[in-house]
Amino acid sequence: MSELEDLRKKRMAQLMQQQTQPQMQQQMQHQLQEEQVDSQIGLIIRKILAPDARERLGNIRAAMPEFARQIEVVLIQLYQSGRLPTHLTDVQFKEILVKLRGERREIKIKK
Repeated sequence: MSELEDLRKKRMAQLMQQQTQPQMQQQMQHQLQEEQVDSQIGLIIRKILAPDARERLGNIRAAMPEFARQIEVVLIQLYQSGRLPTHLTDVQFKEILVKLRGERREIKIKK
């Protein structure tokens, strides 16, 4: 009976491995695609932004990664449509950020 159990365990392990292998391949392929997209975005952003503006974007990415990705997408869309100057300075980048972020509410503290 132990031989039968051993065979069952081996077969179950084999079946589990067969099921997880395509999932692992799919995950690896997805991760590779994400890395390729990230590198392409990085190349385009380096073309668009001056070094000080890239540093600002890096600071934004550290604090708000989702917002940084949105900024990158908008910048690339503007660049590809020709509505963006060749190289954005930090001042120009700040202006775009203000427009993207919208008006912030002013917080006033009263005594």
